[in-house]
Amino acid sequence: MKSTLLDLPIEIKVNEPLSKYTYTKTGGPADFLAFPTNRQELKMLLNIAHQEHLAVTTLGNSSNLIIKDGGIRGLVIMLPRFKKITVDQQKIVAEAGAAIIDVAKAASKASLTGLEFAAGIPGSVGGAAFMNAGAYGGEMADVISSIDEILPDGQEVKLTGSDLHFAYRHSIVQENQGIVVAVTFSLTLGQQPQIQNKMDELNQLRRSKQPLEYPSCGSVFKRPKGYFTGPLIIKAGLQGKTIGGAQVSMKHAGFIINTGEATATDYLNLIHLIQQTVKEKFDVQLEPEVRIIGEDIL
Repeated sequence: MKSTLLDLPIEIKVNEPLSKYTYTKTGGPADFLAFPTNRQELKMLLNIAHQEHLAVTTLGNSSNLIIKDGGIRGLVIMLPRFKKITVDQQKIVAEAGAAIIDVAKAASKASLTGLEFAAGIPGSVGGAAFMNAGAYGGEMADVISSIDEILPDGQEVKLTGSDLHFAYRHSIVQENQGIVVAVTFSLTLGQQPQIQNKMDELNQLRRSKQPLEYPSCGSVFKRPKGYFTGPLIIKAGLQGKTIGGAQVSMKHAGFIINTGEATATDYLNLIHLIQQTVKEKFDVQLEPEVRIIGEDIL
C-alpha cells in the first residue's frame, strides 16, 4: 500500500504488529503506525489521512484494550512523545501520552490531592480522559477541568465543564472522534506525606488483589448495577476457565490474563462465554469495560 504518509518526516511503521504495544500482548497489524512528536505533525497526519480516505485510530497505552487478530486498517496514531507534565499552582497540565501514574506522582510531589486513586492505573492521560478511567472510588471526571483536542479536520478545541460529557467510563472524546493532546487537572492542596501514604496503600492493595504479574487488559467488564463482577464470575464456576492462552484469573475473576500464547480471539471467545453463562445463571448482562477494536481474520 503506497501513501504519501511515508514522505513525512515522522516515524511511521508499515504493517506493524500491534501485539508489540498492547498490555494483552495480542493484536494484529496496523497498515500504518505513526508516532508524531507535536501537534503540527499530528495535523499533517490527519490531513493526509483525509486526502487518502484512510481511517484514523488513536491508541493510548493500550492497557484497557483488545485489538482483534486482523489488526486495524488505515492509520493508527500513538502519542508516547506527547509526555510533558507541567505543575502550575493547583493545576497540572499533562500531554496525552504521559502516563497517568506519572501525573499522580507529580501531584504528590507538589502536595496536591485528588489523584491518589490513579496512582496505579497503567493508562495514558489521553486514554484515561477518553474512558473516564477510575479506581477505588475516584474517576477522571472528579479531577479533569479541561481537555485539549484536535478534531479530524485539524481544528484545535478546548472543552470544559458539561461539554466533556463525563459518565461512567465515558467522555465526549468517544463521540466527537477527536484526538486528546493535553488534559488539565484541577486539584487541591494537601499534606504530602498523607497523599503519598494513600498512594502507597492503594498500590499495595492493587498488587495484592490484581494479577499484575501477567499480561491482561485490566478490568474486563463494567460493574453491573447491584452486583460485583468478580463474585458473579466465580459463582458461575468460571474462575480459572481457559480458552487457548486466555484465562479467567485465579487472583481476580474480573481479569482475563494471557498465560503465554493467547490470541485476541481467545480473549473474545472467553468474554462471550462469561457473558453467556452469567446471563443464563443470574439474568445479568455483563457489558465490556475493555475497548474492543479492529478486524477479525478473514
